This record gives sequence, structure tokens and C-alpha cells, in this order.
Amino acid sequence: MDVLSDIFETLSLRGSFYFRTEFSAPWAVAVPAFARAARFHLVIEGRCHIRLASGADIVLNTGDLLMIPYGQAHVLADAPGRDAPPLETVLEQAGYNGEGVLVCGGGDPSATTRMVCGHFNFIEKADHPLIQAFPEYLQITPVTRAKNPWLDEMLRLIVRRVFSEGPGAIATILRLSEIIFIETIRASGEQSPSLRQILSAFQDPQIGKAIQTIHRRSEQNWTVASLALEVGMSRTQFAERFKEMIGDGPLSYLTNWRLQRAQALLTQSRLSVREVARRSGYASAAAFTRAFRQKFGEPPTALREARVATRAGSE
Repeated sequence: MDVLSDIFETLSLRGSFYFRTEFSAPWAVAVPAFARAARFHLVIEGRCHIRLASGADIVLNTGDLLMIPYGQAHVLADAPGRDAPPLETVLEQAGYNGEGVLVCGGGDPSATTRMVCGHFNFIEKADHPLIQAFPEYLQITPVTRAKNPWLDEMLRLIVRRVFSEGPGAIATILRLSEIIFIETIRASGEQSPSLRQILSAFQDPQIGKAIQTIHRRSEQNWTVASLALEVGMSRTQFAERFKEMIGDGPLSYLTNWRLQRAQALLTQSRLSVREVARRSGYASAAAFTRAFRQKFGEPPTALREARVATRAGSE
């Protein structure tokens, strides 16, 4: 089992919005915070200065990609210190309707910045040690791309697809952006010790096998001892090494993963709460409801009812 793919599929990683830009100096845009979104900016031509709400300053050159996993507010500009109007204002003033190129700025043709920008959504209250290990931002440079040819090819492909347009272009670009997100995570271990630790755990012969076992058979009645036996370790050694590499104990990880899967089933299927409880490894709906409420602050029936209402409103 590919654990990384299973995590992002369960947490409903979806490319949900993108646009390409043509900004001419002077220009600046204030992008608002969006808690459940991971944003990205890929510079095709020119340079872009980015200031995060935390105060971090980043400069992107041609070929650079910036990923902001937690969707914090930030300012894009041709130079530091520009007054930046909100993104909604820029879109309105440009008459941008979601198609074609977002054009704005002072019109200096010698100082043009072209980018592909977009964001990804996760399921509400998505949680996993991998997500917790994301750094404030991830920057992919041409050097990083040279070391990761698969990621480099995906970035080249998305640029070609953006400019080719035609039927199916948007769907293709959104799917490619999801691949780029995953490949960026895989390529960014050097930028974050905690992320590198989690990724190495997935590859560890014993801890990685335990994580795969949990993901493949999360409904089974596991104990620390039975998981340790499954991977050929003593109970104590297994528990200590799992905690060291993942940052969470084996049973805590199992419980959290069961509930993340349950949340996905409740929002993406028509299974009854009782059936979701059974598939999530709970002996009774009552025990499942208690655990779910403790994790998410509401019972599973409330999430199901909200989903039904949303579905009805869209029909």
C-alpha cells in the first residue's frame, strides 16, 4: 500500500482553483487566509516577492515554486513594501471571470511577472502527523527540480497545459496540481526535519510496515503487542520507535486514522453511522459517537446531516 497516497485520498486533497497571471510593475496583491487550503505559486517568467503574515520574506525567480500548506495570508508583489489591494478587489478591477489570464499592474513590459497560482482543499478538520509536520512554506527551486525529475516534468507539463487551454484543460490542470502537491512533499524533506522524519518512517522496514498494516486493516482490533508481533519487534522497542519516528503512539495513531477515515466515509458515502462505526473498528455506534465527538467536537450524525443538507442544496 502507498501510505502517502492513502493519506491524501482519505483527507480529500483536491485541486479546487487556479489562474494564470500577467503582472507588470508596479503591482501587488494581498491574498487572504484560508485555513483549509494549501496554496501554490509557480513563477513562469520574472520575479515575485512574497511576504507571509508571519513576517517571512521569500523571493521567487523564474522556475521557482512556493507551496504554503496552511493557507496563511500573504502578499505578492514585484518589490517589497508595495501597498497591496485584496485579491477580490484585484479580480473585480481586472474583470476576471475565472477564464483566461489575470492581468494587472502598471503596464511596464520590461518588468513582467507571469505565474500559475492555485490552491488545494482538504476535508474539514483534516489531521495527520504528516500535515502537522508541514513547515510554514515549501520552496522548490531549479536545483530541487533537477534532483527530482518527476516533479520537474509535472511542473513543465502544467505550464504547457495552462497555455494550451482547450477542452478538459481545467480538469487536467487541477489533477496535475494535486500530483505536484504530493511530489513537492516528497521532494521537501531537506527543508523540514519533522517532515523528513515522517517520510522516513513510511520507508522504515518495520515502522513503515506497521503504518501500512494500520491503513490496510484499521478496523481490526489491534494492540501495541499485536502490531509489534506483526512487524517482528518487541512491544517496548516497537512502541518507542514508533513514537520517536511518528511523534505519536501506535494506538493514538490508529485511533486518529480510524476517525479520519470515518469522517471521509460520512461525507463521501451514504453508509449509516452504524456501518461507518463498524468499518472504523468500533464495537458499537455509541463508542464510535463518543470518540468522534471527542475528536471533532460534534457527533457523527451532525456531520452526516450537514452533508445531506449540502447535497440537497446543490441538487
